[in-house]
Amino acid sequence: MRRFATIAGSAALATAIVLSAGIAVQAAWADPPQSTAGAEQIVAIRRLTESQYRHAIADAFGADVRIEGRFEPERREAGLLAIGSAQLSITPAGFEQYFRLADLIAGQVTAPERRARLAACQPAAETARDDACARQIVSRVGEALFRRPLTEAESAARVQTAAAGAEHTGDFYAGVALALKSLLVAPEFLFRMERAEPDPAAPGQYRLTGSTKAERLSFLFWDAPPDAELRRAAASGELHTAQGLRRQLARLAASPRLQQGGRAFFTDMLQLEHFDGLTKDSKAYPKFNQALADSAREQTLRTTVDMLFVQKRDYRELFTSNSTFINRHLAALYRVPFNSKGDWAAFTFPKDAERSGIITEATFLSLFAHPAASSPTRRGVKLHEIFMCEPTPDPPADVDFSKVQALETGTVRTRLLAHMENEGCAACHRVSDPVGLALEHFDGVGQRRTLENGQRIDVEAEINGVKFSAAPGLGLYLRQQQKIPACLVRNVYGYGVGRAPDERDEDYLADQTEAFASDGYRVPHMMVRIASSPEFFKVKLPARAKPATKVAAAATHEGGLQ
Repeated sequence: MRRFATIAGSAALATAIVLSAGIAVQAAWADPPQSTAGAEQIVAIRRLTESQYRHAIADAFGADVRIEGRFEPERREAGLLAIGSAQLSITPAGFEQYFRLADLIAGQVTAPERRARLAACQPAAETARDDACARQIVSRVGEALFRRPLTEAESAARVQTAAAGAEHTGDFYAGVALALKSLLVAPEFLFRMERAEPDPAAPGQYRLTGSTKAERLSFLFWDAPPDAELRRAAASGELHTAQGLRRQLARLAASPRLQQGGRAFFTDMLQLEHFDGLTKDSKAYPKFNQALADSAREQTLRTTVDMLFVQKRDYRELFTSNSTFINRHLAALYRVPFNSKGDWAAFTFPKDAERSGIITEATFLSLFAHPAASSPTRRGVKLHEIFMCEPTPDPPADVDFSKVQALETGTVRTRLLAHMENEGCAACHRVSDPVGLALEHFDGVGQRRTLENGQRIDVEAEINGVKFSAAPGLGLYLRQQQKIPACLVRNVYGYGVGRAPDERDEDYLADQTEAFASDGYRVPHMMVRIASSPEFFKVKLPARAKPATKVAAAATHEGGLQ
């Protein structure tokens, strides 16, 4: 059963906010849709990611609002954090952190220098309550945070909170800050609650509500809540029409914010969260530090977004292009000149550098390696998992690694050959190792080399009778693999709808992959095509509805929350 949060402690201020707004948290099972004819049904609940939270705050209050704090860990399912978000709740410790963030944010946006941004109104007196002005502020901010207009009950509760706070403190804006905090810790903000309603065009069937459709579109394209125009289209019913949907999709895809959405998607797909806490042996790799790790992450995102969303090039060029962006940290790692006066500059590697696409950048090469050495197996496993949607099973528990571990000299290739002689290892290693061995001219942080332990590194590889050599050969091999674009289509669809595709989606995904190819593998075109299809908004009602997060709270005898 899904739960939002329970808190224990002596947070009297939190109690005042939550109780005055009428909020508490409990999990309950919704009735099956058939038993509540005509009512909206919650069909999915997805916790906001950290980047979505940050973008929501920027949209509601301004990009200069500071967000300082930790966020609860996310969970990867079917290759994506976006799918795992549907399995997440908020722990008591996590809710306390969200409350601290709400306090920090509310304090900033009600500060004297920022009050004019909250609403067009000004209170009759800053030392007393003003329900009319408070309602304007609550309605505007609440609609932005909840991604839909507030109900009368939701609005009235926050106005009452603002009034009580103003009367208690003698400060109108102190009361407004309390009302804003109650919005910022509400489940309607922290979770994307997808709702379905009876479809007037198909009796007995359900369709996603306009606000839910707007959320799916905006989070897919912009990694942010719907803007005012998209919320208007949702409220007017425009998103339920083919023409209205096409109009909004064209606007979303033409916006510069599409690059922000692209960064978020590829941050998820490429598993860049692994940079958090990544460490390397300082003796083996003295150049590796946090600045280099941050630079590597940014290089991959800049390269990917520029190629796919700015230049709108063929997706498969991600594996063959030698064009990228570098800064001084990366120039030192790659041993190339950096002559720009700016922080970043476009750069094209020479052919003899063997750099071929993003899998030869420091990001992929350092993330999927050992702390003090490279790892063809890890690189091969992750390449299949991330780009081909082919996860590799864990090795059998009874595998004997002693023979491999005893080989301390020679190259990695020599040691991996021992795996090929082990029945429990061979099936997986014959798939994963060849692509990883082709990348062995790059060490555990992405520096180029040709020798290992004094021996020349062999980067020849073969899969299913197809031979290739080194990273450029691997890049060409990957470009020809139909699994590569098919996996991207699957990931974009799963990322947008928040669930792992299943066998019922296979024909649809195959059609989308074919259309992706006919469009020259242009990613923005593919996103628009998926988001304009009925399958993107298909309602999947469970036999018994998923847990719905309800709003209620109770104070303990000590004055805290439970």
